[in-house]
Amino acid sequence: MLRVRCLRGGSRGAEAAHLIGAMVGRVVSGWVSRAFRSTSSSAATPPLTPDEPATEHKPEDCPVCAHNEWDPLEEVIVGRAENACVPPFTVEVKANTYEKYWPFYQQYGGTTFPKDHVTKAVAEIEEMCNILQHEGVTVRRPEPIDWSVEYKTPDFTSTGMYAAMPRDILIVVGNEIIEAPMAWRARFFEYRAYRPLIKEYFRRGAKWTTAPKPTMSDELYDQDYPICTVEDRYKLAAQGKFVTTEFEPCFDAADFIRAGTDIFVQRSQVTNFMGIEWMRRHLAPTYKIHIISFKDPNPMHIDGTFNIIGPGLVLSNPDRPCKQIEMFKKAGWTVVTPPPPLIPDNHPLWMSSKWLSMNVLMLDEKRDGGR
Repeated sequence: MLRVRCLRGGSRGAEAAHLIGAMVGRVVSGWVSRAFRSTSSSAATPPLTPDEPATEHKPEDCPVCAHNEWDPLEEVIVGRAENACVPPFTVEVKANTYEKYWPFYQQYGGTTFPKDHVTKAVAEIEEMCNILQHEGVTVRRPEPIDWSVEYKTPDFTSTGMYAAMPRDILIVVGNEIIEAPMAWRARFFEYRAYRPLIKEYFRRGAKWTTAPKPTMSDELYDQDYPICTVEDRYKLAAQGKFVTTEFEPCFDAADFIRAGTDIFVQRSQVTNFMGIEWMRRHLAPTYKIHIISFKDPNPMHIDGTFNIIGPGLVLSNPDRPCKQIEMFKKAGWTVVTPPPPLIPDNHPLWMSSKWLSMNVLMLDEKRDGGR
C-alpha cells in the first residue's frame, strides 16, 4: 500500500530526526560520498501546448501530501493480486529467493500463481480495503492488467508479475509522486497499472517524477553472483556485494523510509548506489538521504527490517539488526524489538519472509492497519 495523502498540519518529522542528520553525516560514508560530489539538481519544464493551459494549484488542494510514515492517513493506494504471475527465474530473482523455492520458479516462471493462493490474496486485500474505508480512509486501486503477456525490449524478454505492491514502485515525498526504476525485469512495465491514478493526481496539482528507466541489460546484473547458502549471502552483503551492479541507476521505492526531511535507505539486491545518488540529487537540498545497513543476508525493502512508525519511534528487526542503531539511540529514538512472527516454518513464502509481520501501515501515530 502507498500512503498518498495525510492530514495537513501534521508532523513533518523534524522531532523524529533530532540530531540524526548531523550524526549520519559524520558516521555513514562510502561509495556514494566518494563517487559523487554534486548536491544540486534541476529539471527543465517544457512549455505547455495551447490546449493545455498552465494551472496554478493551491498547496492545500493538492491530492498528494505525505512527509512521513505516521501522520493521520486520508488516502491510500491498495494494490491488486488479480492475474499475478510468477516471475521468470532470472539471475535477479534467484538472488532474492531461497534455494528451496527455486524449483517452484523453474517450473512456474511466466505463468500465473496457483489459483487458490490468488483467490485468497484477492479476498484478503478486499477485506483490507473494507477496513480502511471503515476507518474513513479513501482507498484507490491500480488498473487490472494481464501480467502473463510476454514483452520484449532490445535487451531482454519477460512476462510481468503483478500490481500488488504499490509501495515497491511509488514513493510520495511531500506533494511529489516518484516512480522508481525497479531492478526486476518482470516489473519493467508495472508502472502501467498506476498511470491512470498518477495522471489524475497530476491534473489535480501533484508533482510527478519518473526516475530514469533502466535498460535492464545483462550489465546491470552480476551474472556470476554466488548465492548457494545463507552464509554466502551474509559474506557478500557484508562486503557490499549484491546481484545488481552500478551499471545504471535502479531502486525500489520500498528501500526508502521517510521521517520528515530525513529519508533513510539501504543498499540492497534491488537498490544500487547510483539509484540512491539519483534520489539524493533529486531531493536536495530540502531532503537528506541517509544510507543505513543491516546484518541481512538478502536485503530487499527496508520496512520489514527497520520501520519508522512514529516520531522518534522505530521497529527494529532482531534477526537483522541495524549497524547504526546506537546512533539512533543516542539521538533519543525509542527502538522497539517486535516479537518473533507466528508464521510456521513450513508455510510457503516464495518471495518474502515471516517478518512481514513488521511491515505495517500506520493509520496515525497510535494505530496501524497492517500492510
